[in-house]
Amino acid sequence: MYLAKVIGRVVATTKDQSLSGAKLLIVIRLDARLNAEGETQIAVDTVSAGDGETVIVTTGSAGRLAGMLGQSVVDAGIVGIVDTVECHDRTEG
Repeated sequence: MYLAKVIGRVVATTKDQSLSGAKLLIVIRLDARLNAEGETQIAVDTVSAGDGETVIVTTGSAGRLAGMLGQSVVDAGIVGIVDTVECHDRTEG
């Protein structure tokens, strides 16, 4: 799982039948300081997330288990909307 920010939405009128009714959102992964890093990804929204929200994304087979999408072609699912994040820096030495 990782934290991401919702940055857009994908509308696809023609798609695999297993995605019928699914809301597809564009997310970008966040680092520990909540800065955007890496490439964007499309994830199925199972929690009614909105644009600009920080969310929890799970991938792989766990992405399919979210929201009862068990037999779908999903590789990434949004499974939570983040209210707050606390990150404590640790200096190793």
